[in-house]
Amino acid sequence: MSTAAPPRLARHTGGLVRGIYLPRTADALAFAMSTYGIPLLVLATTRSAALTGVAFTLEWIPRLAAFGWAGSVVDRHGAAVVFHRAALGRALALAAGAILLHLHPGGTAASVTVMVLAATTGVLTEFSYIAVETAGAAAGRRAGPRAHRVQAVLLGIDQTATVAGPALAGVLLLAGPPSMLAVITVLSLTAAWIALRTPPSARAPDGRPGAGLLTGWRTIRSLPALGWLVTGLTLSNLATGLLQAAGLVIVVQHFGQSTTAVGLVWSAAAAATLLSVTLCRFALDRFGLWPVGATCAALASLGCLAAAQAPDYRSYLVLVTVLMAADGGLAVVLRTLRSRLIPADRFGSTLSVTILILLLPFPAAGVLTALTPPDALGPVITTCAVLQALGLLCAFARLRTDPALRT
Repeated sequence: MSTAAPPRLARHTGGLVRGIYLPRTADALAFAMSTYGIPLLVLATTRSAALTGVAFTLEWIPRLAAFGWAGSVVDRHGAAVVFHRAALGRALALAAGAILLHLHPGGTAASVTVMVLAATTGVLTEFSYIAVETAGAAAGRRAGPRAHRVQAVLLGIDQTATVAGPALAGVLLLAGPPSMLAVITVLSLTAAWIALRTPPSARAPDGRPGAGLLTGWRTIRSLPALGWLVTGLTLSNLATGLLQAAGLVIVVQHFGQSTTAVGLVWSAAAAATLLSVTLCRFALDRFGLWPVGATCAALASLGCLAAAQAPDYRSYLVLVTVLMAADGGLAVVLRTLRSRLIPADRFGSTLSVTILILLLPFPAAGVLTALTPPDALGPVITTCAVLQALGLLCAFARLRTDPALRT
């Protein structure tokens, strides 16, 4: 008896690898290396902690401002076209930066170069991210009942790049700024070249752009299942963001550990997230979206509540790891649900609004951490954990009978 895969399935898998997974891998590595590597580059070039913070801000402010615009452009022109142009534009900007830093490794010219590079790559990276997410969702729709498998692989690629990218950027920076920028340039060029094989996604009717954030907001309001899940995850992100923002204070001041111990917490959490994403792929095959999502929601809520009361560093590390692993499972559920529900011609705009809503709790958590005395962080985290539990409970209670989560 032959065990070979059916020709149609083999073609579909090969198309996913060439048209979706490979460009996503190259782009995710370029994304992570530029996001964390360029602030390191600023520090190495200017020796100024203040300018390093400014560079990080210059990366993120244009990126957040471009959300609605990026979604509309993707809806209008298609994911493959926008992804190719954004990756190519980032490669050209990085190549120019590498040449300028080779010619002028220090002084005002180097400072201006890295600052402009931070803002430029921030905007272009946002366009490529929205485009590649839209292409991934289209691939999930084509996969039908196997959509969650596609989303699990894509999330695994993102998590791996998030772990490997900053470390790789730091190692390459030891060889000099032009070397690091050259590698990111090659990754961006690779993503742009492979993007030519990415299947086209649906476009807005008659080639007209949507209304950006307004279109996305209206779409979310018209999809109760997506709206409830986004609401629950937004409250969950407030608790998770607070743990991330307050992690240094908790580990160093409360538990008396070193800053290295803080990195160990989030490295363990990242590894657990990768494992969770892999396990969720098989669990969703067997049990479906709602049981897996509800289980992950319960584990995330219990993990956060317990982490706020952790008596020592070891238990804190374990509980944060459980929380982030459960959060990874919820991310697979969200990605699968939105690929099923959001209309293809409005996906870019709706995705932009979804991501923006889910990101807003993180700066809020940073402000909350800054305003809270260290001794009061425990009760504040507990309060946010209670809000997280209530938000996820209400969301999955409402979603229990929704047809979108029955499979």
